[in-house]
Amino acid sequence: MAESIVRYPEHLVFGLDIGTRSIVGTVGYKENENDFKVIAMAAKQHETRAMLDGQIHDIGKVAETIKDIKEQLEKKLKRKLTDVCIAAAGRVLRTVSVTVEQDFAKETVITPEHIHSLEMLAVEKAYDEMRAAAGADEETARYKFYCVGYSVIRYYMNDYQISNLEGHKATTIKTDLLATFLPEEVIDGLYAAVERAGLYVANLTLEPIAAINIAIPEKYRLLNIGLVDVGAGTSDISITKDGSIIAYGMIPSAGDELTECIAKKYLVDFQTAEEIKIAALNHESIEYQDIMGLPMTVSSEEVVESVNEIVKTITKSVADKIKELNGNKSVSAVFVVGGGGKIPGFVTSLAEYLELSPQRVALRGAEVLQTVEFLDTDFEKDSLYVTPVGICMSFYEHNNNFIFVRINGERVKLYDNGKISVIDAAVQIGLPNEALFPKRGKSVNFTLNGSARMARGTAGEAAVILLNGEEVSINAKLAQNDVIEIKESTRGEDAQIDIEDLPEYNAVIQFHFDGQEISCPKFVVANGELVSGFYRIKDGDDIRILNYYTLQQVLEVMDLPFFDGILVNQEPAGRDTKVYEQFSIRYAEREHIRFPETEEQVTGEAAPEEEEFREEGSGELPEGEEGAEDTQAEKEDGAWEEAGGGKKETDTAENVPEVTETPSKTTAVTVNDQTVLLKNKASYLFVDILDFYPFDTSKAGGSEVEMTVNGIPAEFTTPIHEGDVIRLFWKA
Repeated sequence: MAESIVRYPEHLVFGLDIGTRSIVGTVGYKENENDFKVIAMAAKQHETRAMLDGQIHDIGKVAETIKDIKEQLEKKLKRKLTDVCIAAAGRVLRTVSVTVEQDFAKETVITPEHIHSLEMLAVEKAYDEMRAAAGADEETARYKFYCVGYSVIRYYMNDYQISNLEGHKATTIKTDLLATFLPEEVIDGLYAAVERAGLYVANLTLEPIAAINIAIPEKYRLLNIGLVDVGAGTSDISITKDGSIIAYGMIPSAGDELTECIAKKYLVDFQTAEEIKIAALNHESIEYQDIMGLPMTVSSEEVVESVNEIVKTITKSVADKIKELNGNKSVSAVFVVGGGGKIPGFVTSLAEYLELSPQRVALRGAEVLQTVEFLDTDFEKDSLYVTPVGICMSFYEHNNNFIFVRINGERVKLYDNGKISVIDAAVQIGLPNEALFPKRGKSVNFTLNGSARMARGTAGEAAVILLNGEEVSINAKLAQNDVIEIKESTRGEDAQIDIEDLPEYNAVIQFHFDGQEISCPKFVVANGELVSGFYRIKDGDDIRILNYYTLQQVLEVMDLPFFDGILVNQEPAGRDTKVYEQFSIRYAEREHIRFPETEEQVTGEAAPEEEEFREEGSGELPEGEEGAEDTQAEKEDGAWEEAGGGKKETDTAENVPEVTETPSKTTAVTVNDQTVLLKNKASYLFVDILDFYPFDTSKAGGSEVEMTVNGIPAEFTTPIHEGDVIRLFWKA
């Protein structure tokens, strides 16, 4: 009769449990949501101690064993195997639990990209915390760590716990996440051995993750339960609580320590001691030969008794680790799987150290594989195969693997969870966020009239990212052997702001002066000193735009002297009286005081400057100035008569009031390329120019008046000297 041909799905999952004592290969497929069918298995012990404590010591020997298992499975399946799923373990396993929150400017619909970004922020934070803690741990500080897996403990939306964020609207999302790290040496050793055997790693997970996914289904994870997978070199620990896996851990003590104890006790090699240990589980007595070649017989009870102290040491270490991972307290129950946990007394001792009743610590057997069907009749269900089957199942849960990319000429290895992007590669090489995102120039912080103000620097250019020669965003997905080039972002210019750039600076203050409305620019004080509109504001400056003039300042602008009797808002005022917006000034007494404008009015002689003007010029005063004094005198006499004072006597040297003044002088300056003579004063300020140069300040011809003297910004109170070159115009 012809042999029937069994047809399996095209896609099969190949998992390798590369253990310290043996390697188990499993091939199968997932039939529905939960059930997994094992169609082929192969197992082989290491011929030498090529692995210790979950770490590969002899890559070549391990590769040979992997290749042998691969060929056995291919013979059973009658098809080639190229891709494999593996799990990592090791005595330097590190786990970190973190909480990360992300805020949005407004309510936002949460997408998978938002969730991935949140998780990556958490992994990055976990890595930073792990490295910070490594500073105090010499053993950890020696290694370069990689994240080999993470588990989301829980999500939050607007501080409300939720199982799945996608599609919800939120202003804040948060996650509690558990990230797991292993040294580069562990990962590189696994990859090297697998690749030498002619296989490609399709997925990488952690041994405790693989075990717990099979041994403790999600429906039990509401309970605070511990899982201990006791292998040959390590005891892997997982903790569940409130529906999530909250911790992973490992101790470098397991079945091999029992084997070593037996070897020393009965003077046998390691392999013989391993056979004695296994036989003690199923037989009352064991026959063996010691290293002298003498035949020996020992009872199983005696073998168990010989390793009792080692069992206590291991279980105490496991109990202490469980308590540490569970917040320094015991769990509610513990499941034990793996060959090392089968030694009599192991679960009893563990229960004692955890302060649990013996019924709360159970050795799990075939029942943990209820959803697994073994179609390969060469193997039976056993808790030994929890991890190999879990490795296969993890392929469906997480497509995790390492890929290699080149970024800015550096080859890096990245943990690929199926969503890896450019920003993950940038983080891996230590490129700071500032190198990716535009940087603003320095801001200038100052106060304006007591209120805090800030002038922001300009934004720089964002980083330019090329993926395989094409420009992409920082969220572009990566694949094996991608080439990334990042031209770092630039910093913008530092903030620069002058007084004239302040919106408030353009304001003027208006007064009523003897019934006439006058406008003056507001004074500006920087750190207690008067400054012009061209003053460059510095960080920390205290700027005040004054909303008043003193009476003395008003008079200086008007070029009038002060005397007692001036009224401000109908009240007598002093030089320091403050004059605010729309205040009225009464300067009526000035009508009864005559101030000689030139020496000619006092002495009847021409001023020396005027004589010089006649000699150097045409010999005549400018048109309209000659006889101006006589005309003014006639007008004043007429006003006196109309007021009823009779005919006014002509002033003589006797009746002219004594006035002591500094002799006046004529100063020639250039205003807007035109020569202007300033007369009748001993010294001049910029404001005096308005008396001799036609410039209407009552009607704005632009945003503000720009004033310079010899190219230097000026104010109305700036002194003016002979020959100065002056610019005065409305600024657009």
